[in-house]
Amino acid sequence: METQVHTTAYPVMEHFYTLQGEGQHSGKAAYFIRLGGCNVGCVWCDVKDSWDADAHPKMEVQDIVAAAMQYPCRLAVITGGEPAMYDLTALCDALHEQGFTINIETSGAYPIVGDIDWVTLSPKKFKPPVQEALDKADELKVVVYHRSDFYWGKEHAKKVPANCKLYLQPEWGKKDDITPLVIKYILEHPEWEISLQTHKYINIP
Repeated sequence: METQVHTTAYPVMEHFYTLQGEGQHSGKAAYFIRLGGCNVGCVWCDVKDSWDADAHPKMEVQDIVAAAMQYPCRLAVITGGEPAMYDLTALCDALHEQGFTINIETSGAYPIVGDIDWVTLSPKKFKPPVQEALDKADELKVVVYHRSDFYWGKEHAKKVPANCKLYLQPEWGKKDDITPLVIKYILEHPEWEISLQTHKYINIP
């Protein structure tokens, strides 16, 4: 069993105010907190600079929350890297105290520790999700890079709660080839929906 790092200071690669680009909450204003550190190693990861936790400065919880409070929205998205590598209790409690709703984007490689309001789980073949994380998934987001990923997604859909939202997301680098396949699959399997990386289409962080 993987264990999380207990801390009140987290390695933060970047933090910024933008629109959520993907999944159920696409289009909402959100404050993103991208934590450094990841050992999942996705070959198509678009933030590989986040992998090395030691490459990013540690921020105390109160400083992270103070930065988020400079903006009018009260939705925080904790992402990475792999944010579930850390015990997020201190960060979640401090954000909740200031009225934030907290979403997390995780591969599910670790159990999620902390009071999270919405769990986006995007499983990776390189380090499969643990059942503890699958049990907490509010949305399952399967990135489709190859035709075999449809079967991968179907198998993981069996492992998440019955009310979990199911999304297929074309991998950005192959979107022209993959998107038509995703559309066809969803038309045949309407329990799934499409998730697009709209932030990349409209050129925002």
